[in-house]
Amino acid sequence: MADNRVFIFDTTLRDGEQVPGCKLNTSEKIELALQLEHLGVDIIEAGFPISSPGDFESVSKIAGIIKNATVCGLSRAVQKDIEVAGEALKGAQRPRIHTGIGTSDYHIKGKFNSRREDILQRAIQCVKWARNFTDDVEFYAEDAGRTDNDYLAQVIEAVIAAGATTVNIPDTTGYCLPHQYGEKIAYLINNVKNIDKAVISCHCHNDLGLATANSISGVINGARQIECTINGLGERAGNTALEEVVMILKQHKGLGLYTNVNSKMLNPISRLVSETMRMPVQPNKAIVGANAFSHSSGIHQDGFLKDAITYEIINPEEVGAEQSKIVLTARSGRSALAYRLQKLGFQFNRNDIDVLYGMFLKIADAKKEVVEEDLMEMAKQYQLEATVA
Repeated sequence: MADNRVFIFDTTLRDGEQVPGCKLNTSEKIELALQLEHLGVDIIEAGFPISSPGDFESVSKIAGIIKNATVCGLSRAVQKDIEVAGEALKGAQRPRIHTGIGTSDYHIKGKFNSRREDILQRAIQCVKWARNFTDDVEFYAEDAGRTDNDYLAQVIEAVIAAGATTVNIPDTTGYCLPHQYGEKIAYLINNVKNIDKAVISCHCHNDLGLATANSISGVINGARQIECTINGLGERAGNTALEEVVMILKQHKGLGLYTNVNSKMLNPISRLVSETMRMPVQPNKAIVGANAFSHSSGIHQDGFLKDAITYEIINPEEVGAEQSKIVLTARSGRSALAYRLQKLGFQFNRNDIDVLYGMFLKIADAKKEVVEEDLMEMAKQYQLEATVA
């Protein structure tokens, strides 16, 4: 069963914080780290220690507080970076250094002005440096999504031999299609002879809206860690959304994969992250958006009121959301109107609803949404007219 567990590596405090305007101070990072631990994530990437004194302090304090999750610090393939990360993580019960380098020709030539052979040696060396501070070393092959598979396999085999215990295969630019990313993971499993000595990790970006799909394709093909953020926050268009991959694996039991995340905390922690990082969640966001469990079309409302499973595959309580909402608009039908009126305490028969529905449509055509005050006024007006008649 252990082989079917997917480890959740949360990078909200590192990659998520890279969103413009989402900078966190140390106390905010600590508060979120404690909630992430309570949520049940396996690894918390607390920051990039060498990037600033503030980030070093945040990683150091989180390392000393978190008891159940692994605390991770990011570094480049630079000795000083790794030394500083090791220092920041000294107080952690479960420290991990996350180090690596770009492996695509775009990075090797355009970013480093280097050669494949030299990058391979730098990859090996950075893992060896990191192993001086912890036995838990994760190597990232930046832009693996656009890296030649043969060369990528060569790098991954070498860093595992050097001591990497997790190998991160990032689709850094969000370029891959799901089948391409899945095939890349499968290729590594089939062509890296020591791949059984490490966990393969998916770190997918959302530039083409495929981060979640690519991550799921990755674990279907043998990866056992997903790197993600609350609300999908991250560089440019964002990262894989934690709440999405967790619920996909939970809903699709046929995959035989599971996480240790407490799904009932997903909506509360989404709101906390949104408020703390000052980044609103789009209403139509899967799982945690305000409209995720709202129904406004008459056909959908009628089906939902007869049996919720017709239009909801997740019970709102399962993800800590408020109960489902029947939103009244000009597209709503009689059953939704009757339901909402009954919720307000009115008991009308079918003939009453037919008359009230005509009144409702006039209001609905004039407004985007018919709210409780409108319904109360309309119902009382109808009752008064019926009494006079």
